[in-house]
Amino acid sequence: MKKYPYNSPQAMARILIMQMIGDGNFDPAEIDELEHLNVYEIIGINRKDFIHVLQDYCNDLSDEADQEGNIHLIDKQRIDDLLETVDEPQKRLVVAALALDIAKACHDFSEVEMAVFARMLHRWHLSLDDLQATFSA
Repeated sequence: MKKYPYNSPQAMARILIMQMIGDGNFDPAEIDELEHLNVYEIIGINRKDFIHVLQDYCNDLSDEADQEGNIHLIDKQRIDDLLETVDEPQKRLVVAALALDIAKACHDFSEVEMAVFARMLHRWHLSLDDLQATFSA
């Protein structure tokens, strides 16, 4: 798995990408939706670099395929490893809020997305109340 500096825009992007493609259904229109939600600006990355992180993540997943070519999109250890790359509390709040916004924007919050999001909140000791208190003002 490619490593990015802790708390970098790429590390934050990679977590969002993990959530977005975790259910195996990635719609290229989601890239446009990220722009609509100002995700690129909020995490400090441009669209081209975000797409590069997406490509790297997909390549890393394919490198992890087993002998039969099966790829496990959701793996607790991978999720935990990626979540640990963002350890600044404010950046964790931002990534969690964006993950929720992205999931809601596609009007289909899948069970897999929900599981990854719940894991994120649990590992980062956050709640929906924390997100609301931080971003509703």
